[in-house]
Amino acid sequence: MTKKNIIYRGAEAEICIAKYKGFKAIQKKRIPKSYRIKHIDDRLISLRTKEEAKLITEARQSGVAVPIIYDVDLKNGIITMEYLDGKRIKDVLNDLSEEERDSICTKIGESIARFHNNDIIHGDITTSNMILSNEQVHFIDFGLGEKNNEIEAKGVDLHVLMEAIESTHSQYSSCFDYVLEEYKKVLKDDANLVIKKIQEIVKRGRYR
Repeated sequence: MTKKNIIYRGAEAEICIAKYKGFKAIQKKRIPKSYRIKHIDDRLISLRTKEEAKLITEARQSGVAVPIIYDVDLKNGIITMEYLDGKRIKDVLNDLSEEERDSICTKIGESIARFHNNDIIHGDITTSNMILSNEQVHFIDFGLGEKNNEIEAKGVDLHVLMEAIESTHSQYSSCFDYVLEEYKKVLKDDANLVIKKIQEIVKRGRYR
């Protein structure tokens, strides 16, 4: 991995374009933390890399479009995965026709319900972490994800998306209604409990 290949560097990881067996690929490498004891840091990086790769794999098995994982290097905290030739939902949603926008939001709601059906919590559902490629909405960056069957966790997951839509796509805030409409159809459990939890989270924010 060379610096010129890095396309994004955050607090926890850096993303770069790479090659894997002749294919264009994406590598996500977790960044070591100098303030942590090295062997503890190494263990945490390995554990979190393994957990993220597992969540991506389980999401795919749940019927959600995610990048194909090519290789996982636990020692160095690197996940090598499919390069998705597409655009972030964040960058295209506002420019779509109403019909296209509603269709995208319906797909988003279906996907979230599919991984919630399997107790997969994404942890950072925003339109920045979705890529439209080959007319499919692919979910990326499960770095904050976890397995959790609690209604609270699922409500928080959706609340993050609600806030992202309201801030980035404020003129189309009804998009979240289309997300919830499809979510309710696909979720195996009582979706009203999750929606009620979202409302509770909103109230908590108001009274802080």
